[in-house]
Amino acid sequence: MADVAPHGLHHVTAIAEDPQRNVDFYTTVLGLRLVKRTVNFDAPDSYHLYYGDDSGRPSTLLTFFPWLGAPKGRQGTGLTTATAFSIPPESLGWWQSRLKALEVSADEPVARGEEEVLRLRDPDGLVIELVASDGDSRSGWDGVAAIPSDHAVRGLFSVTMTEQRLDPTAGMLAGLLGMEHGHDASERSRFVMSGTHDGTAVDVLASTGSRGLQAAGTVHHIAFRAPDRETQARWRLELIEAGINVTEILDRQYFTSIYFREPGGVLLEIATDQPGFTVDEPLLELGQHLKLPPWLEPNREQIEASLPALRVPPAPRPEESGG
Repeated sequence: MADVAPHGLHHVTAIAEDPQRNVDFYTTVLGLRLVKRTVNFDAPDSYHLYYGDDSGRPSTLLTFFPWLGAPKGRQGTGLTTATAFSIPPESLGWWQSRLKALEVSADEPVARGEEEVLRLRDPDGLVIELVASDGDSRSGWDGVAAIPSDHAVRGLFSVTMTEQRLDPTAGMLAGLLGMEHGHDASERSRFVMSGTHDGTAVDVLASTGSRGLQAAGTVHHIAFRAPDRETQARWRLELIEAGINVTEILDRQYFTSIYFREPGGVLLEIATDQPGFTVDEPLLELGQHLKLPPWLEPNREQIEASLPALRVPPAPRPEESGG
Protein backbone atom coordinates (compact mmCIF):
# COMPACT_ATOMS: atom_id res chain seq x y z
CA MET A 1 0.00 0.00 0.00
CA ALA A 2 3.04 2.27 0.07
CA ASP A 3 2.14 3.65 -3.34
CA VAL A 4 -0.92 5.33 -1.81
CA ALA A 5 0.50 6.15 1.63
CA PRO A 6 -0.75 9.38 3.23
CA HIS A 7 1.32 12.41 2.24
CA GLY A 8 1.29 14.03 5.66
CA LEU A 9 -1.04 15.52 8.22
CA HIS A 10 -4.05 17.33 6.76
CA HIS A 11 -5.60 18.71 9.95
CA VAL A 12 -6.28 18.04 13.61
CA THR A 13 -9.76 18.58 15.05
CA ALA A 14 -10.25 19.20 18.77
CA ILE A 15 -13.07 20.04 21.17
CA ALA A 16 -13.41 23.38 22.94
CA GLU A 17 -16.00 24.85 25.29
CA ASP A 18 -16.31 28.56 24.48
CA PRO A 19 -16.08 29.61 20.80
CA GLN A 20 -15.12 33.24 21.48
CA ARG A 21 -12.35 32.27 23.88
CA ASN A 22 -11.15 29.77 21.29
CA VAL A 23 -11.02 32.39 18.50
CA ASP A 24 -9.25 34.89 20.73
CA PHE A 25 -6.54 32.42 21.78
CA TYR A 26 -5.68 30.91 18.41
CA THR A 27 -5.77 34.13 16.40
CA THR A 28 -4.24 36.48 18.98
CA VAL A 29 -1.89 34.29 21.04
CA LEU A 30 -0.70 31.75 18.45
CA GLY A 31 -1.30 34.02 15.45
CA LEU A 32 -3.15 31.53 13.27
CA ARG A 33 -5.66 32.79 10.73
CA LEU A 34 -9.33 31.94 11.15
CA VAL A 35 -9.85 30.61 7.63
CA LYS A 36 -13.38 29.27 7.92
CA ARG A 37 -16.34 29.86 10.19
CA THR A 38 -18.89 27.15 9.53
CA VAL A 39 -20.84 24.56 11.52
CA ASN A 40 -20.38 20.95 12.47
CA PHE A 41 -22.12 19.33 9.50
CA ASP A 42 -23.25 16.45 11.72
CA ALA A 43 -24.55 18.80 14.46
CA PRO A 44 -25.23 22.18 12.82
CA ASP A 45 -26.30 23.90 16.03
CA SER A 46 -22.59 24.25 16.89
CA TYR A 47 -19.66 25.93 15.16
CA HIS A 48 -16.78 24.30 13.32
CA LEU A 49 -13.84 26.73 13.33
CA TYR A 50 -10.77 26.26 11.15
CA TYR A 51 -7.37 27.90 11.77
CA GLY A 52 -4.28 27.78 9.57
CA ASP A 53 -2.02 29.79 7.33
CA ASP A 54 -3.16 32.54 4.95
CA SER A 55 -5.32 30.21 2.83
CA GLY A 56 -5.75 27.24 5.15
CA ARG A 57 -3.44 24.89 3.29
CA PRO A 58 -3.46 21.23 4.30
CA SER A 59 -0.82 20.54 7.00
CA THR A 60 -1.37 23.94 8.65
CA LEU A 61 -4.89 23.32 9.98
CA LEU A 62 -6.16 23.01 13.54
CA THR A 63 -9.95 22.95 13.75
CA PHE A 64 -12.41 22.99 16.65
CA PHE A 65 -15.88 21.91 17.60
CA PRO A 66 -16.67 24.46 20.35
CA TRP A 67 -19.62 23.23 22.39
CA LEU A 68 -20.88 25.65 25.05
CA GLY A 69 -21.19 23.82 28.34
CA ALA A 70 -19.04 20.87 27.22
CA PRO A 71 -17.50 19.05 30.20
CA LYS A 72 -13.74 19.03 30.61
CA GLY A 73 -12.01 16.05 29.06
CA ARG A 74 -9.17 13.97 30.45
CA GLN A 75 -5.93 13.11 28.69
CA GLY A 76 -5.11 9.42 28.66
CA THR A 77 -4.71 6.36 26.51
CA GLY A 78 -6.74 5.97 23.36
CA LEU A 79 -6.47 9.67 22.53
CA THR A 80 -4.27 12.05 20.59
CA THR A 81 -2.64 13.80 23.52
CA ALA A 82 -0.49 16.50 21.86
CA THR A 83 -0.59 18.54 18.68
CA ALA A 84 2.74 20.02 17.63
CA PHE A 85 3.39 23.02 15.39
CA SER A 86 6.66 23.92 13.71
CA ILE A 87 8.41 27.22 14.50
CA PRO A 88 11.79 28.49 13.25
CA PRO A 89 14.68 27.11 15.35
CA GLU A 90 15.74 30.56 16.55
CA SER A 91 12.19 31.43 17.72
CA LEU A 92 11.90 29.21 20.79
CA GLY A 93 13.08 31.86 23.24
CA TRP A 94 10.89 34.49 21.61
CA TRP A 95 7.81 32.30 22.03
CA GLN A 96 8.74 31.45 25.59
CA SER A 97 8.87 35.16 26.44
CA ARG A 98 5.63 35.89 24.58
CA LEU A 99 3.68 33.17 26.36
CA LYS A 100 4.99 34.29 29.74
CA ALA A 101 4.00 37.90 29.03
CA LEU A 102 0.51 36.76 28.04
CA GLU A 103 0.25 34.53 31.15
CA VAL A 104 -0.26 31.41 29.07
CA SER A 105 0.42 28.13 30.88
CA ALA A 106 3.64 26.69 29.42
CA ASP A 107 6.43 24.35 30.50
CA GLU A 108 10.14 24.98 30.20
CA PRO A 109 11.54 23.94 26.81
CA VAL A 110 12.86 20.38 26.71
CA ALA A 111 15.07 18.44 24.34
CA ARG A 112 13.39 15.53 22.60
CA GLY A 113 15.98 13.80 20.47
CA GLU A 114 17.28 16.46 18.10
CA GLU A 115 14.26 18.70 18.68
CA GLU A 116 13.61 21.47 21.19
CA VAL A 117 9.98 21.46 22.34
CA LEU A 118 7.95 24.12 24.16
CA ARG A 119 4.71 22.70 25.56
CA LEU A 120 1.71 24.91 26.39
CA ARG A 121 -2.00 24.55 27.03
CA ASP A 122 -4.87 26.44 25.54
CA PRO A 123 -7.73 27.77 27.73
CA ASP A 124 -9.47 24.37 27.65
CA GLY A 125 -6.29 22.50 28.56
CA LEU A 126 -5.54 21.18 25.07
CA VAL A 127 -1.83 20.36 24.82
CA ILE A 128 -0.03 22.30 22.08
CA GLU A 129 3.68 21.90 21.37
CA LEU A 130 5.92 24.33 19.51
CA VAL A 131 8.83 22.46 17.93
CA ALA A 132 11.94 24.34 16.83
CA SER A 133 12.31 22.84 13.38
CA ASP A 134 14.96 23.65 10.80
CA GLY A 135 14.15 23.39 7.11
CA ASP A 136 10.36 23.90 7.24
CA SER A 137 9.46 25.39 3.87
CA ARG A 138 6.13 26.88 4.98
CA SER A 139 5.81 30.57 5.79
CA GLY A 140 2.76 30.41 8.06
CA TRP A 141 0.44 33.38 8.56
CA ASP A 142 2.05 36.75 9.15
CA GLY A 143 -1.14 38.77 9.53
CA VAL A 144 -0.78 39.40 13.28
CA ALA A 145 1.19 42.57 13.94
CA ALA A 146 2.46 41.37 17.32
CA ILE A 147 4.09 38.30 15.76
CA PRO A 148 6.89 39.08 13.28
CA SER A 149 6.89 36.92 10.17
CA ASP A 150 10.22 35.34 11.09
CA HIS A 151 8.67 33.96 14.31
CA ALA A 152 5.28 32.92 12.90
CA VAL A 153 3.97 29.39 13.45
CA ARG A 154 4.65 27.47 10.22
CA GLY A 155 2.13 24.64 10.39
CA LEU A 156 1.58 21.22 11.92
CA PHE A 157 4.73 19.30 12.81
CA SER A 158 3.40 16.12 14.43
CA VAL A 159 0.76 14.54 16.62
CA THR A 160 1.22 12.27 19.64
CA MET A 161 -1.09 9.30 20.19
CA THR A 162 -1.01 7.71 23.65
CA GLU A 163 -1.71 3.98 23.74
CA GLN A 164 -1.83 1.19 26.29
CA ARG A 165 -0.46 -1.21 23.66
CA LEU A 166 1.99 0.15 21.12
CA ASP A 167 2.28 -2.84 18.77
CA PRO A 168 -1.26 -2.92 17.29
CA THR A 169 -1.17 0.82 16.53
CA ALA A 170 2.36 0.57 15.16
CA GLY A 171 1.22 -2.28 12.96
CA MET A 172 -1.48 -0.16 11.36
CA LEU A 173 0.72 2.89 10.88
CA ALA A 174 3.74 1.07 9.48
CA GLY A 175 1.93 -1.78 7.76
CA LEU A 176 -1.52 -0.81 6.59
CA LEU A 177 -0.84 2.94 6.24
CA GLY A 178 2.68 2.55 4.86
CA MET A 179 4.51 4.91 7.25
CA GLU A 180 8.20 4.53 7.94
CA HIS A 181 9.16 3.57 11.49
CA GLY A 182 11.71 6.12 12.61
CA HIS A 183 13.50 6.43 15.95
CA ASP A 184 12.35 5.22 19.37
CA ALA A 185 13.04 7.17 22.55
CA SER A 186 11.58 7.18 26.08
CA GLU A 187 8.56 4.97 25.33
CA ARG A 188 7.90 7.07 22.21
CA SER A 189 8.02 5.67 18.68
CA ARG A 190 7.97 7.93 15.64
CA PHE A 191 6.32 7.08 12.34
CA VAL A 192 6.89 9.29 9.31
CA MET A 193 4.78 9.63 6.18
CA SER A 194 6.52 9.68 2.84
CA GLY A 195 6.64 12.59 0.42
CA THR A 196 8.12 16.05 0.32
CA HIS A 197 5.53 17.76 2.51
CA ASP A 198 6.11 19.21 5.95
CA GLY A 199 4.05 17.92 8.87
CA THR A 200 4.61 14.19 8.37
CA ALA A 201 5.32 12.76 11.86
CA VAL A 202 3.11 10.65 14.13
CA ASP A 203 4.50 9.81 17.56
CA VAL A 204 3.04 6.89 19.51
CA LEU A 205 3.59 7.07 23.27
CA ALA A 206 3.20 3.89 25.32
CA SER A 207 1.49 4.43 28.67
CA THR A 208 0.11 2.30 31.50
CA GLY A 209 -2.17 5.16 32.58
CA SER A 210 -5.94 5.28 32.52
CA ARG A 211 -8.02 5.69 29.42
CA GLY A 212 -8.67 9.24 28.30
CA LEU A 213 -12.06 10.95 28.26
CA GLN A 214 -12.86 12.80 25.04
CA ALA A 215 -14.46 16.18 25.80
CA ALA A 216 -13.35 19.83 25.97
CA GLY A 217 -9.57 20.17 25.82
CA THR A 218 -8.97 16.94 23.92
CA VAL A 219 -8.48 15.99 20.28
CA HIS A 220 -11.50 14.60 18.45
CA HIS A 221 -9.63 13.16 15.43
CA ILE A 222 -6.58 13.55 13.23
CA ALA A 223 -6.65 13.65 9.43
CA PHE A 224 -4.08 12.55 6.88
CA ARG A 225 -3.69 13.93 3.36
CA ALA A 226 -4.83 12.34 0.14
CA PRO A 227 -3.96 14.38 -2.98
CA ASP A 228 -7.28 13.67 -4.68
CA ARG A 229 -10.55 11.77 -4.38
CA GLU A 230 -9.33 8.92 -6.59
CA THR A 231 -6.51 8.18 -4.15
CA GLN A 232 -8.93 8.49 -1.25
CA ALA A 233 -11.28 5.96 -2.88
CA ARG A 234 -8.36 3.54 -3.31
CA TRP A 235 -7.58 3.94 0.38
CA ARG A 236 -11.15 3.17 1.30
CA LEU A 237 -11.09 -0.07 -0.68
CA GLU A 238 -7.74 -1.08 0.84
CA LEU A 239 -9.09 -0.46 4.36
CA ILE A 240 -12.24 -2.48 3.69
CA GLU A 241 -10.16 -5.36 2.31
CA ALA A 242 -8.09 -5.25 5.49
CA GLY A 243 -11.23 -5.66 7.57
CA ILE A 244 -11.35 -2.09 8.84
CA ASN A 245 -14.72 -0.48 9.46
CA VAL A 246 -14.56 2.70 7.35
CA THR A 247 -17.22 5.26 6.45
CA GLU A 248 -18.50 6.20 3.04
CA ILE A 249 -16.77 9.16 1.37
CA LEU A 250 -18.35 12.21 3.00
CA ASP A 251 -18.55 15.68 1.49
CA ARG A 252 -17.08 18.22 3.90
CA GLN A 253 -17.40 21.09 1.38
CA TYR A 254 -13.69 22.00 1.53
CA PHE A 255 -12.49 18.40 1.17
CA THR A 256 -13.98 14.92 1.16
CA SER A 257 -13.34 12.51 4.02
CA ILE A 258 -13.35 8.92 5.17
CA TYR A 259 -13.12 7.93 8.85
CA PHE A 260 -11.93 4.84 10.69
CA ARG A 261 -10.31 3.94 14.01
CA GLU A 262 -6.88 2.58 14.76
CA PRO A 263 -6.62 -0.38 17.17
CA GLY A 264 -6.16 1.82 20.25
CA GLY A 265 -9.32 3.79 19.53
CA VAL A 266 -8.06 7.05 18.01
CA LEU A 267 -10.37 8.28 15.25
CA LEU A 268 -8.47 8.78 11.98
CA GLU A 269 -9.53 10.54 8.80
CA ILE A 270 -8.16 10.67 5.27
CA ALA A 271 -9.05 14.01 3.67
CA THR A 272 -8.43 15.36 0.18
CA ASP A 273 -6.32 18.45 -0.46
CA GLN A 274 -8.98 19.96 -2.70
CA PRO A 275 -11.11 21.97 -3.26
CA GLY A 276 -9.90 24.12 -0.35
CA PHE A 277 -11.35 27.07 1.55
CA THR A 278 -11.69 29.60 -1.25
CA VAL A 279 -14.41 27.48 -2.89
CA ASP A 280 -17.10 29.62 -1.21
CA GLU A 281 -15.24 32.71 0.06
CA PRO A 282 -12.56 35.00 -1.44
CA LEU A 283 -9.06 34.66 -0.01
CA LEU A 284 -9.09 38.08 1.69
CA GLU A 285 -12.48 37.39 3.33
CA LEU A 286 -11.75 33.94 4.74
CA GLY A 287 -13.37 33.46 8.14
CA GLN A 288 -15.40 36.66 7.99
CA HIS A 289 -18.81 35.12 7.34
CA LEU A 290 -20.74 32.09 8.49
CA LYS A 291 -20.52 29.68 5.56
CA LEU A 292 -22.91 26.78 5.16
CA PRO A 293 -22.85 23.92 2.66
CA PRO A 294 -25.65 23.94 0.06
CA TRP A 295 -27.67 21.26 1.88
CA LEU A 296 -27.79 23.37 5.07
CA GLU A 297 -28.32 26.77 3.43
CA PRO A 298 -32.15 26.48 3.49
CA ASN A 299 -31.90 26.28 7.32
CA ARG A 300 -29.61 29.31 7.70
CA GLU A 301 -32.01 31.40 9.78
CA GLN A 302 -32.61 28.59 12.25
CA ILE A 303 -28.90 27.71 12.42
CA GLU A 304 -27.78 31.30 12.98
CA ALA A 305 -30.32 31.68 15.79
CA SER A 306 -28.87 28.62 17.55
CA LEU A 307 -25.26 29.85 17.47
CA PRO A 308 -23.70 32.28 19.95
CA ALA A 309 -22.51 35.64 18.61
CA LEU A 310 -18.86 35.54 17.58
CA ARG A 311 -16.39 38.40 17.11
CA VAL A 312 -13.77 37.49 14.53
CA PRO A 313 -10.56 39.30 13.52
CA PRO A 314 -11.11 41.82 10.71
CA ALA A 315 -10.19 40.87 7.17
CA PRO A 316 -6.59 41.81 6.32
CA ARG A 317 -5.88 44.63 3.93
CA PRO A 318 -4.32 43.42 0.65
CA GLU A 319 -0.86 44.62 1.66
CA GLU A 320 -1.14 42.60 4.90
CA SER A 321 -2.18 39.34 3.30
CA GLY A 322 1.21 37.67 3.25
CA GLY A 323 1.69 34.06 4.11
